[in-house]
Amino acid sequence: MALRKDIWRPAIVMATAEAIIAKGSIAGFPLMWLPPMGSFQFIADPFGLWRDGRLYVFVETYDYRVRIGAIEVLVYDADFRLVDRQPVLAEPWHLSYPLVFEAEGETWMLPEAHRSNQLTLYRAVDFPTRWEPAHIIELDHVPVDATPVFHDAKWWLFYTSADREPDKMTALHVAHAERLAGPWTPHPANPVRVDVASARPGGMPRVIDGRIVLPVQDCSHTYGGAIRPLTMTVLTTEAFSAEVGDALVAPASCAP
Repeated sequence: MALRKDIWRPAIVMATAEAIIAKGSIAGFPLMWLPPMGSFQFIADPFGLWRDGRLYVFVETYDYRVRIGAIEVLVYDADFRLVDRQPVLAEPWHLSYPLVFEAEGETWMLPEAHRSNQLTLYRAVDFPTRWEPAHIIELDHVPVDATPVFHDAKWWLFYTSADREPDKMTALHVAHAERLAGPWTPHPANPVRVDVASARPGGMPRVIDGRIVLPVQDCSHTYGGAIRPLTMTVLTTEAFSAEVGDALVAPASCAP
């Protein structure tokens, strides 16, 4: 029997999230590929942060021979030339989805780490390479791909549950808090959405026309097969509804 494994190859799309969502496709936009890894390795889950004229791209690095993910940063100058690359975070458990953002006067990282059975929020002590655990976020379930956004004077956190394997792909949960460190209150309607094509968070949320737009993974054909924009049409501490947009798939020209 043949052994097949995923090898991811991320790219930076030279367009704003608003432009991509409006077009409903990434086809036609210039792409800049992140550097490849060696054999049996890949990088995935890129999150970018501009600071002082440089783009810091945080990624998961994975080696099938070790079978555990860690976090690195790729540093690009204003002309998108790679000028540095450094490891930044490793734990005894698998890390991925290194969501990096600025809030409350600090720079934070909230990586995916459900195999640790908890959600740890890290604070930068020497950006971009040194991070320290700052808070444990307590929720109703061990979360997968937890994704925060501040909107309408409140923090919202989107995640799926690690309780059962199917729930990781299909069951979207929401929690809210007054402060990033919590305490966090799970939404009474959890899971607020059950759909293999539009539940698991897949990137940095944006607020567009006063509504949160959350990138979610379309896993209907394969894990991470596409990204869809999920727009929150109603989001309060008691109610939830959302509309999902078209799938953003890799252009045919990018096929291996």
